This record gives sequence, C-alpha cells and structure tokens, in this order.
Amino acid sequence: MAAYLISGATIINEGAQFIGNVLVENGRISKVSKNRIEANDATTINAEGLLLLPGVIDDQVHFREPGLTHKGDIASESRAAVAGGITSFMEMPNTKPATTTIELLEEKFEIAAKTSYANYSFYIGATNENLDVISKIDPKSTCGVKVFMGSSTGNMLVDERKTLEGIFAESPTIVTTHCEEEATIRRNLAEFQARYGEAIPVEAHPLIRSNEACVRSTDLAISLASKYGSRLHVLHLSTREEMALFDTKPLAEKKITGEVCVHHLWFSDKDYAQRGNFIKWNPAVKSEADRDALRDALKAGKLDVVATDHAPHTFEEKSNPYLTAPSGGPSVQHSLTLMLELAKQGFYTIEEVVNKMCHAPATLFQVAERGFIREGHFADLVLVDPSNSWTISKENILYKCGWSPFDGVTLSNRIKTTFVNGEIAYSDGVVCDKQLGMRLTFDR
Repeated sequence: MAAYLISGATIINEGAQFIGNVLVENGRISKVSKNRIEANDATTINAEGLLLLPGVIDDQVHFREPGLTHKGDIASESRAAVAGGITSFMEMPNTKPATTTIELLEEKFEIAAKTSYANYSFYIGATNENLDVISKIDPKSTCGVKVFMGSSTGNMLVDERKTLEGIFAESPTIVTTHCEEEATIRRNLAEFQARYGEAIPVEAHPLIRSNEACVRSTDLAISLASKYGSRLHVLHLSTREEMALFDTKPLAEKKITGEVCVHHLWFSDKDYAQRGNFIKWNPAVKSEADRDALRDALKAGKLDVVATDHAPHTFEEKSNPYLTAPSGGPSVQHSLTLMLELAKQGFYTIEEVVNKMCHAPATLFQVAERGFIREGHFADLVLVDPSNSWTISKENILYKCGWSPFDGVTLSNRIKTTFVNGEIAYSDGVVCDKQLGMRLTFDR
C-alpha cells in the first residue's frame, strides 16, 4: 500500500485551522504535525494553498441498487461521491426489492464490497410487519433503521401507531425518520386536483407537502422517542416551525438530532419558476423564510448534520408533468463545494462546515475511526483548492442520470484530491479505477 506525505496544507479539523503535514501509511493517518515530518519512503504531495479536510460522511443517499439501476447504482454514484469529497455513505432501503430483511441487507453489502469507491453502510427499512427483523439487527455493523412516516416506495409507509411504538421501543440502533404526515398530504393534494385537475403546477409542491404535514409528523416522532428514550435522528428537515422542536445542546448530550440537506439550504420556492421538477424533493423546498430558518438553526446547533438525500432519476422522468415526475435529485458530487460556497458567502465558517459534514455524522452514528484527522484513524481525506472557480454543467457531471439540480451554479472552490482508506480515489478531475470502499463499523 502506498504511503503519502501531504505537506504544507491548511488543515481544518476539530474547530481549528493550521498549516501542517499529514503522513499516510498502511491506509491510516500515522502522523499529524505542524512541524516537518521525515518520510523518505512516502510520495510527497505539495498541498501549499490547499485545504485538507476529513472525508465527508453522508448519512442519507439513495444509490438505487438493486432494481432501479437505470437511475444510478452503487458503483456510479460512489464514483461521483468521491469526486465530491464524500468518502463514506449510508444508503437508504427503498430499492427494489426494499431492504426490509437481514438477507436483503447483506446482499447490498455484498454488492458494495465489489463495486463501491467509497466506504458504505446500509439502513434496514421498517414496515408495518417486520418489527421482529428490526429487533435482531447488529448495531455494530448496520448504520440504522429507516422509518418512512410519510409515503414511500413499496410497503415502507409505516402508519400503524402500534408498529411505530414497537420500533421506538425495541430498535437496537438509531431510528431515522422521513417525517411527513400522509393524511395531510392527501387532503392537500385533493384540494389542488379539484382546482387544477391533472395540470397542477410544480409551485404547488410545498403547499401539498406542506409545513403542517412536516411538523405534525416530526412532532409525533419526537414524542415517541421521548416516551421510550430512543435514539432518534430526523432526516431532511425543511420548515421553520420544526426548528422549535429541537434544542442547541452539544451533540454528545443529545438523543434526538436533526439533519438538513444542501438543497433545503440553497433553494427556495422562488426557484421553482426556473428549475421546475428538477428541484422537486420530498420534503419540498419551501419558502425563503423556511430556508433562512434552516440556515440559522444549523449555525445555532439545533441542526446537527448536513447531508444530501442524493436520489437520482433520469432526465426523462423528471421532465414529466408535476403529478408523474418523481421527487428527488442527485447531489453527492457537489454538496461539499456548495457548503464551502455558503461559507465563503458568510453563512458559516469552514470549520463549521467540516463539523456538520464530517465530525458530526461520525459522532452521531458512532462511526469507528473516521470523520476526523486523527493519528490512527483511517486516512479518509480531501484536499480542496479554495480559489479555483468552475461551473456545474453536463460536461463535468458524473452521475449516471447525467444532470444536476445545481446546473449552471458557479463555485469558487474545487475538490482536488480525495483519499479513501489511504489510497487516492480521485485526483484532478479523474476518478481512479479502484473500488476502495470498506464496510463501516460502529462503536456502539
């Protein structure tokens, strides 16, 4: 295994920023120092003027394998991920078939072991019928349980109160939730169909999948977690009202945490006019007031993690009329650079971006030996050129679907090199042809 000496980088780690050197040997970080490191057998990488960050851990992606691989697969989307500085991902269960048994879960791990460019874990999906399966999962080798408290693929809408109570009472690991109340959504949809028929405009999306639907469901999830003392992580929060349900305690003291996605921090409902269904997500992109409240809550510590909810669909699928266009979009290639752009605009410090995208996911999920630039940890690292302007376009998109909801956005920073387990996975626009990913383990 190659050894590398990363020399003269501006290291961003654990709230600090300093110029230093990092020695990578045998897949791990063997030395971090502000002083010169002697390493005659290592390949030296001159990183002067570059930022060195821990690899990003994305706790919510949909890579579409098995069953939906015309949209994306573990190989294609993990390639895009390492190009974006994401070195570890946790993938959702709404594939075909849905990942709702131990056997199907292990089949995904087997696929990733052969094809993934980044480190990986997979959620098991909850249904109204598989509580016995959930209670048996190994918390040290599986990232968590996913509960769709709103509509989803197949049979994964969990809407029976008894089942929800059982999941929160018996899950041996983190319960993660998609919170939108189905009854409210159906009522709103019926009202818009009565008004527009089949020609509902996409601008109605945040009114159909409304603030009320989100708040009601999130409030229920939090009440159940509080009742049973469960470890709850609410995914892709999208409304200002939900922010009142979370507190600013240090992450280590929280049992109930929240995630925000890059698209909810970047877009508002004013962007539907230009981008249409290509920014149609569930939960919906909502008002500027909601977006600004999310930005403030992330800064204040009410929101703990920034992720993507990467969910590719084909260009043709997204070009359908509103009612038949699927929700979701790809973003793993661009999430880190977009967040660094928000930092440049003054919303966050670079240290805060690193905390929310690298440190916090590692701490929250108790990921073993990743998420920090620490001696002895796996060498998942990202070198960023902070002064290299480029524009997202079809010519430089690596997603299998070939498009991005951020098409046309100009960024002032660029990922230069990504290391996964001590090996170069991406460098200067080229993804190395190595499946370097390892199965994540958890210190639980």
